[in-house]
Amino acid sequence: MMQSLLENIEKDKYNQKLRVIVLAAEGPVFSAGHNLKELAPESGRPQHEKVFQLASKLMYSIIDSPVPIVAQINGLAAAAGCQLVAQCDIVVCTEHSKFSTPGANFGIFCSTPGIPLARKVQKSTALNMLLTGLPISAAEALKSGLVTKVCALEDLESEVDKICQEIMAKSRSVIAVGKRFYYRQVELDIKKAYELGANQMVENLQMADGKEGVRSFVEKRKPIWTHKNE
Repeated sequence: MMQSLLENIEKDKYNQKLRVIVLAAEGPVFSAGHNLKELAPESGRPQHEKVFQLASKLMYSIIDSPVPIVAQINGLAAAAGCQLVAQCDIVVCTEHSKFSTPGANFGIFCSTPGIPLARKVQKSTALNMLLTGLPISAAEALKSGLVTKVCALEDLESEVDKICQEIMAKSRSVIAVGKRFYYRQVELDIKKAYELGANQMVENLQMADGKEGVRSFVEKRKPIWTHKNE
């Protein structure tokens, strides 16, 4: 499944018609994380390394994707499933969704799930989830910053569609530049981030869609995007 997700995220990344990716699931579980049968002692260290290297590659693909990746959740997201949620750019879930990192319960601390989790939520929330394994509710996830929006089940698809439509109304190239810079600057010292950010804004203004956006605002009309990286 990780390989399938990776292939689907990457296969059209240079296709200008691709504007946003939605990750969703059927049934009461969004993702339960790794299959522990694949991590049994008998499978050996090489197999363990293969699993976690592939998981990291999947997370990199979300960060490196030029289009936003939205998680649409109805149900439980646990362990590496919670990691997948935390790594997505935007997360919409139902009121009944839950999120947990219960690896310590099974003798495997959720070290990699804790990486995006620590970058999304408060330290106290992350440590509570990692150390106790207890799930948090959708409301708690929203309050902590893990999810973007919580809605009723009957509104889930329409809420995700609304977000997708807003993204699709923007220039693909501008969104790609902005997403790439966000992930670059978020871990930097604030002064360095401002220095690079000022340069980024100037470069953005030199792009065809940057120029078109400013012109359309001044001329009080809708922009006509090229979606090209130029």
